[in-house]
Amino acid sequence: MPDNYIQISLGAQRLRLHEGGALVREYAVSTALNGADERAGSEGTPRGWHRVRARIGAGCAPGTVFVARRPTGERWSEELARQFPQRDWILTRILWLCGCEPGRNRFGDVDTMRRYIYIHGCPDTMPVGVAASHGCVRMRNRDVIELFERVPRGLPVLIEE
Repeated sequence: MPDNYIQISLGAQRLRLHEGGALVREYAVSTALNGADERAGSEGTPRGWHRVRARIGAGCAPGTVFVARRPTGERWSEELARQFPQRDWILTRILWLCGCEPGRNRFGDVDTMRRYIYIHGCPDTMPVGVAASHGCVRMRNRDVIELFERVPRGLPVLIEE
C-alpha cells in the first residue's frame, strides 16, 4: 500500500484517508445504488485502484452547483431542488477519478474517467452511509471541502467491496 491514499469501502459506505501510512480521517459516503460495476452505463461504482485526475471547485462556496464540471452560478437550495427534481446534484467540490488498471477500470467499456466518476458533495438532504448514488462517491459538503484541502492531484484511490 502507498503511504498516502484514499480507501473507499463499498460495503461499509466509508471513505478513509491515509497519510504517512496512518488512518487520519474517516467519512460516511454514498456509493452506487446499483452496487459495484465498472461497465459504462451500469451506474455502478467501479472497483480497483484509481487516482485523482483533477481537483475542481477550489474556492467555490459550499453548495455551489456543478454541471459538466463547471459551476452554474447556482447554489443548492430546497427551492432549486423543487425546480429541478431530476437533477443529479454535484455540489461544492469534485475529485475526478481515473482508473489505473487497464481492462478493469481503464480504457474501453470500463473507463472510470470517461464514465465521469467523481468524489463530490451532495445536498445535506440526501443520505450518506447508504448506497444511493448513480456511481459516484457522494459526501457531505463540509466533508468534501475538508478532504479536498488535503488531497493532491494524482493521489491513489482504492475502491473495494
